[in-house]
This record gives sequence, structure tokens and C-alpha cells, in this order.
Amino acid sequence: MLTGSGIKVFSGTSHPELAEVIARRIGLPLGKAEVTRSANGETTVTIHESVREDDVYIINTGCGSVNTSLMELCIMIHACKIASAKRITAVIPLFPYARQDKKDKSRAPITAKLVANMIQKSGCDHVITMDLHASQIQGFFDVPLYAEPSIILYIRTHFDVKDVVIVSPDAGGAKRATSIADRLGVEFALFHKERKKANEVSRMVLVGNAKDKIAILVDDMADTCGTLCLAASHLSEAGASKVYAFVTHGILSGKALKSVEESTLEKLIVTNTLPQQQNQAQCKKLEVIDIGKVLGEVIRRSHYGESVSKLFHEVPY
Repeated sequence: MLTGSGIKVFSGTSHPELAEVIARRIGLPLGKAEVTRSANGETTVTIHESVREDDVYIINTGCGSVNTSLMELCIMIHACKIASAKRITAVIPLFPYARQDKKDKSRAPITAKLVANMIQKSGCDHVITMDLHASQIQGFFDVPLYAEPSIILYIRTHFDVKDVVIVSPDAGGAKRATSIADRLGVEFALFHKERKKANEVSRMVLVGNAKDKIAILVDDMADTCGTLCLAASHLSEAGASKVYAFVTHGILSGKALKSVEESTLEKLIVTNTLPQQQNQAQCKKLEVIDIGKVLGEVIRRSHYGESVSKLFHEVPY
């Protein structure tokens, strides 16, 4: 719990519920800020309290109208910067445009880097974010966090570990999945997949053994859930006794919830980096892990200049 003055925590409009959880964790009320939009869509921010020489944390995530959320974040950062805040940290659980992280074809933009530059030019000193889509984006930021400790704690609490196999739905997520498998001391498998086009998988081949095992798929984000549902189907055909999926960022767009309901997945477990109340009401297979206490603890440690490396390995109480 934080005490005394010198720190302010503000919330944007993208995920106020998570901001409240973080504020409760560190024992401070959310700062008074007003965000409005004019008829032509412009965003206006008013900070209703002094931030002079304060350590300011602004919480906003990349969901809903992503472009609006991003512009709102930049304006809030700028407002605090010109109000003489001592240090400004953006807490962005889901970093916007994280999937556009490399130049993979001629004349393609590296939009993740552009967004990082925008946030920096607004006056931001540090960024706290969760499970970046690609490891190279870590070079843009100071405090990239992982949901891995929360996932491991859930698995150890809910399953007999000796019956578990950790599965990556694609080769790109192999490092994440092997790290979890190694820490649990269990087997690992992955899928080789071929895409017809973005968000559409044509073929998947399982590399590894899942027969008579509880197969747990792990990934950083689930958008349409096509890959996860297809992987779950293949795992069931390969003899897995049950199939679960853990995802840090549950974007769940389009027919994702319907696909999950109709799939062989027992549960899809996501964190609350994005609002999930409406999704939970529509899908009984969806379960949410709270990562507010992790973000709250990293804010506390950052403010006091303590190491955050411990949070890469265990969940704070």
C-alpha cells in the first residue's frame, strides 16, 4: 500500500474497472480527471487536481475504439507533462497495434514502433504493459510484464500437474509455452500452422504427444479464436482427455464467443487486461483471472524504486 503524497493514479475511459482494482491494491483513490468528446469526435481532457512534481500513472488499455483510446492516452500524458508532473508512466495492459511489429512485406509500416514514438513524444517516461505480442517490441519499453506467473499458479491450483501437457498453437508462441512447461516440469507440444490469409488458418499439424493428457493451450491473445478452436479440435482427435486454453488478452471479436461455446474447449481462461463482463455473460466457458494486483504491485515497486524482477516469477499476495 502506498502512503503519503507524491503519487497520482489516473484512469482513461477504456477500462475503468481495472483501474479501480489497481487503485484499491495500492490503497489510493483514482485521480480526478474528466475525458469528454465533442460532436466531431475530438477528445478533451481536464485534470482536476495538481500533479506538480508528482509521480503520475495513467491507466488505459487498447480495447474498444483503439484509436480513440490511444489518442486519449497521449492527451492525458501531455496534459500532465505541461502541468509539471515529475514523472509520467503509462500503464497499458494491452498495447495497441502490437501485432504490427515488423516490416514483413514491401512498404509495410512498423506501427507498433510508431505508437511507441507517439507515447514517448507525448511526454511519457515509462510504459508498463503485459505480454507483448512479439519479444522485439520489448526494446521500446522499460517494464514489460508477463501473465505467466498467474497462469502457472492457476494450473497448479486447479490441475494435477503430472497429467498436463502445455501446447503452443503456433511456432511463434513456442518460447512462451516451453517456459511454462519447464517451470511446471511437464511435457510440451506445438502446432505447425499454415494460413490462407490473416486470421484464417488452412492446416494445423500437432508436433508432440497429448494422448490421455489434459492439454493446455497458451497464447498471448485471442481475437477470432479460430486458431484456438481448431487446435482444441485436433487435440481432442489426438486423444487429449480435456482441452483448456489460457490467453492473456481476450480480444474476442466477431463470432469468437460462439466459436468457443461450440468448440471442444472445456474453458477459455483470460486475464482482465480487457473488459470481460459482457463476454462472460454471453459465454459460460469463459473464465477471467485478475491481474490488477500484479499491475498495482509493479506501480508500488516502481514508485519506491524497488526491483520488479520478482514479479516475473511469482504472483504478489
